[in-house]
Amino acid sequence: IASAHPCHAAPNTATEDTATEDTAMDPVTHFLTGACLGRSGFNRKTAYATLTMTLAAEAPDIDILGGLGGPVTGFCHHRGITHTFVGAPFMALAVTALVWGLSRLARKLGRKPPRQPVHWRWLWLLALLADLSHLLLDYTNNYGLRPFFPFNPHWYAWSIVFIFEPVLFAALLLGLLMPALLGLVEGEMRRRTPGALRGRAWAIAALTAAGLLYGVRGAGHARALELAAAAGSSTPEPLLRVAAEPVMFNPWTWNVLTETKSSYGSATVHTRTGAVEPGEQLPKPPLTPAVAAAEASYLGRVYRDWSSWPSIEDIGAVPPPGSASPLPPGARTVVFRDLRFSPRALTENNAPLTGFVALDREGHVLAQWMDGREQK
Repeated sequence: IASAHPCHAAPNTATEDTATEDTAMDPVTHFLTGACLGRSGFNRKTAYATLTMTLAAEAPDIDILGGLGGPVTGFCHHRGITHTFVGAPFMALAVTALVWGLSRLARKLGRKPPRQPVHWRWLWLLALLADLSHLLLDYTNNYGLRPFFPFNPHWYAWSIVFIFEPVLFAALLLGLLMPALLGLVEGEMRRRTPGALRGRAWAIAALTAAGLLYGVRGAGHARALELAAAAGSSTPEPLLRVAAEPVMFNPWTWNVLTETKSSYGSATVHTRTGAVEPGEQLPKPPLTPAVAAAEASYLGRVYRDWSSWPSIEDIGAVPPPGSASPLPPGARTVVFRDLRFSPRALTENNAPLTGFVALDREGHVLAQWMDGREQK
């Protein structure tokens, strides 16, 4: 019998030595968000505010160290306790302690103290705010997160922006670079005193642009779901659910997934024109004994806990991609796909976040693979 949460169960195989592929919002965007938050006026409250918020905005991704236990272990713990409301105050405290240690080290090295006084309670609050910004950004992409873990292990995802959102990245980058460029000119003209705080307006403008982007993306996502549901109302079987996944660079085009009792479908929706381009319509894979055995494996339990659009298929005596050895007689491979991460994930075996479980003829696990990495 599986444990209450799959991450609490021991793997079916020995300890791994590789890390799973990271699919979080790119770390540079998190760093830039924290820096813009600090420059938006919080740096006038206390010294080290921008440094603290920059570090705290990326701190939750320290869970990538879970990948040292192997690809499935890393996948299991990714966006775990460090990405929760329970963990946020402690992550903020850890970042505040790190900044305190850095300040002590700088003092020992003879560096001049900051011009502003340091208010450590303020720094903890600012670190907490930046940490929560990380949770918000991760919630907006389609990987999702578990903000109420461990009390509620449910995954939540708004699915309105791609893993890397270029418009957001550009707005935040400009919000930080433009004051520096303008400061060079002002310095030449001697309009500013050395060490003066600058860039507040640009940082606020960047954060405002981010908010407007999410407003546009959120409205587009709702419109895409509406168009897809209307197009699916004429299908032979009623739709059970619909999902709209973002496309990088284009906020008016969405990859849509649909599910009926017997099949999965895909489509492309253009919210600007209202056009819906039908895609693939494939039957759901049958539940074979091999599929049932694979779902009970470590990888299977972790995958089913996370995936909101799983497609689990018995592909027969085909070795997992990357495997150098053929399967023994009677063995089978089961592939785990999540349909959110590729329009062609209904049929392809190399889509992101694809897992494989190889089983012998009795249904015992021979090997587990995640994104082309074997769990040994």
